[in-house]
Amino acid sequence: MISWNDFEKIDIRVGTILEAAPFPKAKKPAYQLTIDFGDLGIKRSSAQITALYTPEELAGRQVVAVVNFPVKQIANFFSECLVLGVYTEDSNVVLLQPGQKVINGSRIG
Repeated sequence: MISWNDFEKIDIRVGTILEAAPFPKAKKPAYQLTIDFGDLGIKRSSAQITALYTPEELAGRQVVAVVNFPVKQIANFFSECLVLGVYTEDSNVVLLQPGQKVINGSRIG
């Protein structure tokens, strides 16, 4: 079990995907995402979501992401946030997203 203070350390925000592009240098199939988090700015992420989503349908979609992890280098790309999703029985990822449009950068709590 974690404490409430532990949970508060995780900064989870909503952002809108501006761009999604194939990431051929990743070990597992992935996209490079560019996400607008409002006042927090634009962040990039590598996401293994190619099984259920195309780049075209990702643009404009709001997603939920952890924005206070250290930057992680994946091949020649620097991932600045972790987009969250739910694993299906087939180990594919279904993105978490708000049920209604909200302001980019809104905090999850």
